Amino acid sequence: MTEAIRIVLVDTSHPGNIGASARAMKNMGMSSLVLVRPQSYPGAEATARASAAADLLAQARVEQSIDSAIAGCGLVLATSARRRSANWRVLDARSAATEILAASASRPVAVVFGGERNGLANEELARCHALIQIPANPRYESLNLAQAVQIVCYEIMMAQRGATDAAQPGLEAASVESMKALYRHLDSVLGAGGFVHPGDAVQLRLRIERLLARAVPDEKEVRILRGLLSAIGRCGQGPKR
Repeated sequence: MTEAIRIVLVDTSHPGNIGASARAMKNMGMSSLVLVRPQSYPGAEATARASAAADLLAQARVEQSIDSAIAGCGLVLATSARRRSANWRVLDARSAATEILAASASRPVAVVFGGERNGLANEELARCHALIQIPANPRYESLNLAQAVQIVCYEIMMAQRGATDAAQPGLEAASVESMKALYRHLDSVLGAGGFVHPGDAVQLRLRIERLLARAVPDEKEVRILRGLLSAIGRCGQGPKR
């Protein structure tokens, strides 16, 4: 199901890295490439570095936001070389590949890579369920973007080869749209109840979103949570007269 697995490159600054990433994807049997705000694309350098993977570049989607890039997805994983202070669920590329392949059987999956200079912003990471970190020499952990794409895609290919008909059913994560609706509902209830202090609203919301993302709820669980929020909201209105 590698067609259902999107490789999403965000704020890529060097066109050569886009082409090299496309080549790495095609080497490993991947075909779905999404570019978010590429600084220089399309271009001759990207095409040259893609080599025989120019067809992937030709069919790549270009979006202006991560929300549009991951629309319709269930599981969304972010790659990050930096150690994050929040309580992220962290996977290595091999364990992530197994989870990605299983989840892609029921809904598209996105693997998100940040720009070469600054990686992914906190707001973009908040859209993801977990982080993928690639172990490397602690004295020199920096990986080129295309190298990171190659490693992740290789592990997905190997996970696919190792899959059998007896594999367990895939993780059916709720859609990105359902999770966004849940977050809006949560904002509404917390605001109406006076739980959120204006100065703490942004950080508190990010922490709650990360908490829910780590749980990877399915659609039914999201409906249960929204029903709970609706009941809390009614309680806050006081007794009916």
